[in-house]
Amino acid sequence: MKTTLAQTTVTPEFRRILMGLILTAVIFPIHAARASLDTVNLGTAGNFAVLAGSGITVAGAVNTTTITGDIGTYPTPSVTGLGNVVLNGANQTANSGLMLTSKNDLSAAYTDAAGRPVTTSYAPVSDLGGLTLTSGVYYDPTSFGLTGTLTFDAQGNPNAVFIVQAGSTLITASDSSILLVNGAQACNVFWVVGSSATLGTGSDFVGNVLAYMSITADTGATVDGRLLAENGAVTLDGNTITMPVCNSVGAVPEPTTLFAGAFLLLPLGVSGLRMLRQKRGTPSV
Repeated sequence: MKTTLAQTTVTPEFRRILMGLILTAVIFPIHAARASLDTVNLGTAGNFAVLAGSGITVAGAVNTTTITGDIGTYPTPSVTGLGNVVLNGANQTANSGLMLTSKNDLSAAYTDAAGRPVTTSYAPVSDLGGLTLTSGVYYDPTSFGLTGTLTFDAQGNPNAVFIVQAGSTLITASDSSILLVNGAQACNVFWVVGSSATLGTGSDFVGNVLAYMSITADTGATVDGRLLAENGAVTLDGNTITMPVCNSVGAVPEPTTLFAGAFLLLPLGVSGLRMLRQKRGTPSV
């Protein structure tokens, strides 16, 4: 009886598929992102660029403040200096039903954001200037300041969420700025302020301010975000406030999903290599 080796042609495409399976199984765990942080649901408060509890005051000259998005104040229905505003939206203050719902939604959002587990803690009265922050929850028991430039880095994940919790105040210096890089979006940046926030003259600010008390934007400060004061007033002076809109992006897979897929694919690739070897030289009688 004579034994020969049957030669089977293996196409380059077959080899590429096998190697692709193995490489995918190896690369997925390497690129698995950290567990994503859920965004803060603003509910109907998300329709407002400026929302206050005890009134809105706009200083400056006529048409020197531009607001894109709705404005409103409840329960104190006082809006002073509305003639100084170019409003690309609606003043909802007189709509008491909507205002009550929006203020309740703001309260719920504040409670949610303030209660998120902290990923990084800072010493009291820390300055965020010069830092680059990735998705996470950043906490100072007293106050955060901002001098210079702060950068939020989404690391390629446009759904990345950033929550900054200030136990008491948030104060940005004049001409300070915030940069968004690698897919970060203003709609996913949340500032939770235990008392009041002050945005310095000419500062370039990004994100949604959820202040328990009041918010003041000094002359010339710009905001790519929202100013939402739960109980106090919002005071403006020659500002530009633009309510952010998130770009629609599909969900980014969780690390558990990526690792599970990797472990499922790896055996397929190994089994395929074994088949490849057998096809190259299988004993036949």
